[in-house]
Amino acid sequence: MSIKVLVVDDSALIREVLTRMLSRDGDIEVVGTATDPIDAREKIKVLNPDVVTLDIEMPNMNGLQFLEKLMRLRPTPVVMVSTLTTKGASETLLALELGAVDFVAKPSAEFAGGIEVFGAGLRDKIRAAARSDVRGRAAGRAEPAKVPIKTAAAPEGSLIAIGASTGGVEAIRAVLSQLPADCPPVVIAQHMPAGFTARFAARLDELCALKVVEAEDRLPLLPGHAYVARGDYHLRVERTSGQLKARLTQDELESGHRPSVDVLFGSVARTVGPMAVGAILTGMGRDGARGLKQMRDAGAFTVGQSQASALVYGMPRVAFEEGAVVEQAPVEAIAGRLVTALMRLRSAA
Repeated sequence: MSIKVLVVDDSALIREVLTRMLSRDGDIEVVGTATDPIDAREKIKVLNPDVVTLDIEMPNMNGLQFLEKLMRLRPTPVVMVSTLTTKGASETLLALELGAVDFVAKPSAEFAGGIEVFGAGLRDKIRAAARSDVRGRAAGRAEPAKVPIKTAAAPEGSLIAIGASTGGVEAIRAVLSQLPADCPPVVIAQHMPAGFTARFAARLDELCALKVVEAEDRLPLLPGHAYVARGDYHLRVERTSGQLKARLTQDELESGHRPSVDVLFGSVARTVGPMAVGAILTGMGRDGARGLKQMRDAGAFTVGQSQASALVYGMPRVAFEEGAVVEQAPVEAIAGRLVTALMRLRSAA
C-alpha cells in the first residue's frame, strides 16, 4: 500500500518539486496538490490523504491557523515545509507544538548536498509521519499538566542525557518542563537541521525552570542548565580539569545523523559512567540504541519512552529490543523516573 500525500503550497514550483521528489521510490503517491488552506480543506475531505505537507506562509489562511483547525477537527499527520529564517524557525516550532509530526527546510540554491539529499530526507519524514500515532496524541492532549518535581537532590558529577527525533520537540518539552531548577546538567541530542536548534533551545528556556541554551564548544556543563546539540554538529561530553564540558564537532554522520544520539550517549557512557541517567524518546530509526546500551553497560539508569506515548515508536523500540533500556515509561513519567534514579545515586554515594 502506497502512502497517499496531499501537497499544500502556494508556489507552483515547490508543489512540482515536492511531487517529483515524493514520487521517486514508488511507495509514496501524491494524490493531489492544493494552493491554500481553503483548497486543502476540500481536498482532504475528498482524497483522505495519509500525510499532508503544509507550507506556513500562504494566502487566505496562515498555515498555522489551518494546522490548529485540522488537528482539532480531523487529526492528520502533517509535515511542515519551512523557510530557513529566524521567523520560519519560530513558526515551525509552534507548528510542532500544535501537532505537526515533523518539518523539512525548503531547499535553497545553496542547499547542502543538493536536491537529492533533500528528497531522501523528505521521503523518510513522510514515511515516519505515515506510521505516527497522531490521533492517539491528539486524544491525549487534554491531560492536565503534570506538577514539576520540586528537587532533584542529585550528587555532584551526575548528568542527564536525552535523545530524540521525530516527535521529540514535544516529548523533550514534556520531560524538561518537569525537571527542577537544581537538577544536574542535561545534554540533549534532537535530530534537527542547522538554523533551528537555537530557537528550539530558546523556546524550551521560556517553558522550563532550567536555563536552556544551544551547546557551544568547550562550554562547562552546569547544574540547572540544559544544553541542546547544535544542528549539523555532534555533541559530546568530556571531562577536563575535573569539569564536565561540551564538545562540538562536525566529523562524519553517525547512524545517519549529525547530531547523533549514539555519539552523545557513547561519550556520556565513557565520561560519566554510572553517575549518568539517560532517556531515549520518540523517533524513527535506530540512532541512540547503541549509545544507550553503552550507558547501561557502564552502570547508568536508562529509560525508554513507551509505545503508547511515543509519536513514532522507532528509536525507543530498537533500544528496548537491544537491552539498552532498564524500563519503559510514558513521557509524562520520564522526568520522575530520572530524578528517582538520581536520588538513589545520592543515597548510595
